[in-house]
Amino acid sequence: MAFNILRRFQSVTTGIGRCSFIQNGQCLLQCIASHSRQLHLPCDYMKSSHCATRRFKIHSDSQKMYFSTIKDHPYLSGISVCLHEDTSDRIRSASKQSTIMDQEVFLDRLHGCVSAKQVFKLLASLETMSDTVAALALQRIAVLEHDQNGLKNPEAVLENDVFKALCFQFEHDSQRLTDAGLVTALHACTQLYVDPWSTLMVRLVSESQERLDRGPMAIKNLCILGEALLALEGPGCGMLKQVMDQVQEQGVEKWSPEEVTMVYNMLQAGVGESGQYQDLLNTLNSFTISIAPKLNPKSISHILNALVVLNQTQAIPLVISLCKHSVRHVPRFSDEELVLLLGAFMHFGQSDRYFIEALERYVPKSTFTMNPEAVSKVMQYCSRRQILSRPIFDSVAQSFVYRADTLSTSQIARQIMPFGKLNYLPPNAGGLFRRVEGILRDRFSQFQPRTLLNLLHSCTLIERFPVNFVAKVFSPYFLQQLEAQGTGLDRIVLAQLTQLFMTVKLECPFYEGPKLHSKYRVKSFQTPGRSLESPVDGHLYNRVKTGLIDLLGARIYFASRVLTPYCYTLDVEIKLDEEGYVLPATHHEEVYKRIAVCIDGQKRFCANSHNFLGKEAIKKRHLKLLGYEVVQIPFYEFEKLHDRNDTVEYLHKKIFPHSYRLSW
Repeated sequence: MAFNILRRFQSVTTGIGRCSFIQNGQCLLQCIASHSRQLHLPCDYMKSSHCATRRFKIHSDSQKMYFSTIKDHPYLSGISVCLHEDTSDRIRSASKQSTIMDQEVFLDRLHGCVSAKQVFKLLASLETMSDTVAALALQRIAVLEHDQNGLKNPEAVLENDVFKALCFQFEHDSQRLTDAGLVTALHACTQLYVDPWSTLMVRLVSESQERLDRGPMAIKNLCILGEALLALEGPGCGMLKQVMDQVQEQGVEKWSPEEVTMVYNMLQAGVGESGQYQDLLNTLNSFTISIAPKLNPKSISHILNALVVLNQTQAIPLVISLCKHSVRHVPRFSDEELVLLLGAFMHFGQSDRYFIEALERYVPKSTFTMNPEAVSKVMQYCSRRQILSRPIFDSVAQSFVYRADTLSTSQIARQIMPFGKLNYLPPNAGGLFRRVEGILRDRFSQFQPRTLLNLLHSCTLIERFPVNFVAKVFSPYFLQQLEAQGTGLDRIVLAQLTQLFMTVKLECPFYEGPKLHSKYRVKSFQTPGRSLESPVDGHLYNRVKTGLIDLLGARIYFASRVLTPYCYTLDVEIKLDEEGYVLPATHHEEVYKRIAVCIDGQKRFCANSHNFLGKEAIKKRHLKLLGYEVVQIPFYEFEKLHDRNDTVEYLHKKIFPHSYRLSW
């Protein structure tokens, strides 16, 4: 069928070819009309012959100006194209300065369009335009019409008369297009899902091949062409290799920041898959460090995103440099660019105090107007880097109360979970969690099982107990859904379920719903990788252990890394009898009191404060409810001790505050 359509289209173009380029455009229009009954295409370029005239100016590589006439209905209801009409007697060329000025004005207006309809209306209002401008207009339409599922309304675009006219012009004037106009038109057509076997696409690709064969093209044009070829044929395209050969032949040091960004984008789009062109990437990564101060917000975000997609873990110096230079651009990043930027910083584990301060100045003023995905990404970044920013968290809590109905379930979870993870209640905590409860009540079934479990578990960390939803979570149906999703019931999921069950049992004694079946419970919350407990800091533990030996007189009077029957692991456990004497760690009888010594290293606190993480706060809460006396040894206090005497004195005051210390 595709070849049949192609043959019919060729018969039309053969007839058109017999019309002299200098004849009146009516000849071509009649030729199209005579073939219109023979050829039925999704984009029917033919419309009424009762047309007013609009001119479409084409610049060739030799800098000559060719004029074509776009014929349009007086009411702009239909447009057809007639090519290469002799316009020497009727068209006056604008001066070069005027043309450039008009083009800049047009591009500004083009970027101000927020729908394809506005772009088409803008195009229909013009009398002349260059091929590059026309191609950029098609590209703008593709950007505006794209969503997660492809084109929002393909018929409204592909059946539009202005679109048909432009496509007809590009098809029949492909040899006279500038390099920029040619490759941009091809790229725009791939983004608009124009049939790759259509005559238009075949001619654009064929002409691009001829231009490649003639000699090196500009870097910018090569990149646009490369992305178009990737969309058409994928990374295995033979023509794409020719593009990359020309890219590598040109010296990186001569490229502008815009060209550097475009090469990164092309490599990210698929050219750099499986480690291909890594030598080019290494050179590019080194060179980009030197031009980092010149990069604009768009370039910084796109380059960082490319480094993520291409997994350039060895390019950390470049990531650090881009992070440093992104600070001054924070207010100027678009929401989409900010999402890419923060995603890259999370991927590479990058954070910077000045960058956080810039976010704290910008986000609180913008949370009510920012895209919800950008707000969610900011919170996700703070959570991943364990950065407790009260200005950001407070403003997000306020905006959430008003905007929650517009958020997806994923965005809801990503905006709320950091409060639990970083153990922070905002000033409007009451209203915030009433809003969360209302959302869960109305949209419970919309949440993915694992997302829902993460959200409910994070609420328990800050003593916001989801009692009304626990029965549903412990139901066999929900547990089956959990098992069927992703990696199933892995250890972290089982640990979350177990801790949720313990929380309800210890802190919500009035709960009378179903319990978690024993087969879903774990025996320890410490798991490799992600864990509900932070392991003890080895260096800090050794210093405290030495001090405890000096204090207690021997190593036998305390135990280390003790797994309790309640899944928690104690850094140090000290047992006392009823009279307050210390018992040997191996003694199991006549134990009246157990002291849990928590040796809290830096990783148990938020990165920028002395605020405990949520998982440490809930552990201490539960240990107290289970009868332990909890003694905290935070790193920031212990580091101030100068010698062994200071250490012993400090430990004595912490562990035995109401008794005299004996000297051994």
